[in-house]
Amino acid sequence: MKESSQRSNRVPASFNRVTIDLGALRDNFLLLRRNAGAADLLAMVKADAYGHGMLECASVLEQAGCSMFGVAELREAVLLRQAGITASVFAMVGFAAEDAAEFCLHDITPVVYDERSLEALSQAAVALKKPLSVHLKVDVGMRRLGVDQAGLQRLVQYIESLPGLSLGGIAGHFPSSDDRSSGSTEACLASFKEFEALLPFRERLVCHVANSGGTLYYPESRFDMVRCGISLYGYYPEGRNKDDLGDLRPVLSFTSRVLQVKTVPAGCGVSYGWTYVTDKTTTLAVLPVGYEDGFSRRLSNCGEVLIRGRRAPVRGRVCMNLCMVDVTEIEGVRAGDEVVILGGQGEDCITADEIASRIGSISYEVLCMIGNTNEREFVFDS
Repeated sequence: MKESSQRSNRVPASFNRVTIDLGALRDNFLLLRRNAGAADLLAMVKADAYGHGMLECASVLEQAGCSMFGVAELREAVLLRQAGITASVFAMVGFAAEDAAEFCLHDITPVVYDERSLEALSQAAVALKKPLSVHLKVDVGMRRLGVDQAGLQRLVQYIESLPGLSLGGIAGHFPSSDDRSSGSTEACLASFKEFEALLPFRERLVCHVANSGGTLYYPESRFDMVRCGISLYGYYPEGRNKDDLGDLRPVLSFTSRVLQVKTVPAGCGVSYGWTYVTDKTTTLAVLPVGYEDGFSRRLSNCGEVLIRGRRAPVRGRVCMNLCMVDVTEIEGVRAGDEVVILGGQGEDCITADEIASRIGSISYEVLCMIGNTNEREFVFDS
């Protein structure tokens, strides 16, 4: 039997669809920029723009007037440049010494915190005859990267002594700006102001410490620049909107469809391990979504989806590619029906905050799990 010579180049679409509303992203940026007042706004597009697509999001934001982007790794910054992004780009979490020249070659701003990195940058800047402005990371209470107050002046002097380098600013990071009841942000803000007071030439530097929480909830923390991440993508750091700032709109939605509907009697175990056993005749819808798709296994027996505008609870363990939901109380469910995992359907809506609360996490992780796993469709719905 001869193998067919006819092959199609068509790649079938997935059952699951992640939709990114670039119009909502643009509107969120414009709202946040107005809220930032005189401070410049740096858009955080690290982690593939929190699962929303770094290159596509950066392009839309630049067109909307964004002049600064922040990423974690140097690799992300280079990808932005290769995609044609001309705005300033900050690489926030360090780099390998052998890659120092990339900052000069691609006009990327390094955020630094140690002498070894500074030496490598200086050597690259001199060799390529391309001076670099660096920002120094200071530790105001996060206990991650950054220098303490005792080391600030020494490193500032060291930067200024190195050929090819100059200090462009200092950057801190709040550990708890999403929790206004803790009092920690006030303490960290006071620490940052002490760093600021130690600077020998404050007037020429860009000082920045405010993340989304700082930008929205602590106006006094905005200084010269703010760095907005989760709020760009439509979510409030506290997990809800308590502020009269206008409405941030979620940018990402996630839908699937029903594969099969079956009715089983009482006493039936469902999915791996039979962690759920029916207590009555039950109608189950089988969905082609599982933890491979970012639908966390922690949603087993506690997650919900929307079908025909109503909530259907997850029954049994979430599998790698499949899960089951209870549609006993939803009339007329059939194979092919739309399933909303994240987003709105009818008058109801499931948010990343809700999913996060069910799995003991935060909206950031939910968005990254879903958006980085599935193929994305980009639209302008506004």
